[in-house]
Amino acid sequence: MVLIVLTIIVAIISESNILYTGTLIIVLSIVKFLGVSFYFMELRKSHPFWKLSVLIFVVLFAITVIILI
Repeated sequence: MVLIVLTIIVAIISESNILYTGTLIIVLSIVKFLGVSFYFMELRKSHPFWKLSVLIFVVLFAITVIILI
């Protein structure tokens, strides 16, 4: 249910004229990605190396995309 709600929120934000639309969409997409990766892919039970590598990837990806927006 949380993923569906986040998807609907992203759709509403994308149609509105909010100042930081791109940044908000990226942040909500990151929350969805982390939710899927830690819950459905069961990374919360994995080795700390994999947890850290996913978090570093997400941070670097978000920074890169926000800079390019």
